[in-house]
Amino acid sequence: MSHSLMTVAAAVFGLISILAAPVFADGTTDSSSTTSSSADTYAEAKALVDSGDFVAALPILISITKSDAKNADAWNLLGFTQRKLGNMDDSASAYLTVLTINPDHLGALEYQGELFLDTGKPDLARANLDKLKGLCGGCEEAEDLEKAIQAAGA
Repeated sequence: MSHSLMTVAAAVFGLISILAAPVFADGTTDSSSTTSSSADTYAEAKALVDSGDFVAALPILISITKSDAKNADAWNLLGFTQRKLGNMDDSASAYLTVLTINPDHLGALEYQGELFLDTGKPDLARANLDKLKGLCGGCEEAEDLEKAIQAAGA
């Protein structure tokens, strides 16, 4: 084999080796990472909340909102979780964040209204109900908040 043919063969072999090597994202050290996507992590947190395991859901939701600060649904679920754990100030802060991201977030308006009832502010709960009715009429969130207001005798 001539010298130039060997050089070409070596170059082709080198190129094939580079192209066949595993490709890692910048900052990834190996392919054994088990990190979940944000959607999978949110689904896990939601399942924990749905089962009533607010303590287990809390750190997951905090992590999601730190890594994806514009995720209104995660902030909303965090507010709900904080409220169920009795952390009313943290709950209120989470709902304000949701409503800053999306002022018409139906779930946050309902849950914030329920927080208002829990903290003795029925007028604010009714204001949320009025906004919900303006946004979605008789949607589930409006109906649920209306029932909570009635049950509270407010």
